[in-house]
Amino acid sequence: MLTGSSLAGLFVAAFLAATPVPFQSEVVFLALMAQGTVPVVALVLVASVGNILGSCVTYALGRGLGGDRGARWLGLTPARQAKAERWFGRWGIWALLFSWAPGGDLIVALSGALRVPLPRFVVLVTIAKTVRYTVVALIGLGIWS
Repeated sequence: MLTGSSLAGLFVAAFLAATPVPFQSEVVFLALMAQGTVPVVALVLVASVGNILGSCVTYALGRGLGGDRGARWLGLTPARQAKAERWFGRWGIWALLFSWAPGGDLIVALSGALRVPLPRFVVLVTIAKTVRYTVVALIGLGIWS
């Protein structure tokens, strides 16, 4: 049962790490890897899914702040909002590939506020988050340093 509770704890840690809650899931991930009781592939899968779903929550929060209400809350004039939308429409979608990095939650929330289509969002975030935990696993295994 330790494996099940370990995976549940990792899921929660990865989920929280992708929300505005300040949390680092890599410590939990690497600690479970060091124990060696859970296959590394299972760790990558569970952490990725938790982190992707946490990003979906952050996206939804951003979407709730989108439009005129969010622009007023952020202090954006209509002209600045239009400029931000144009920039994000051209370059911002690809910034989601960096959603794993520090500050990535802001990119995720902004993509929700600017109404990035959910399927496109999920594909890019899935790639970013899965690569992130794969790299953490490779570092933990000593394969990539």
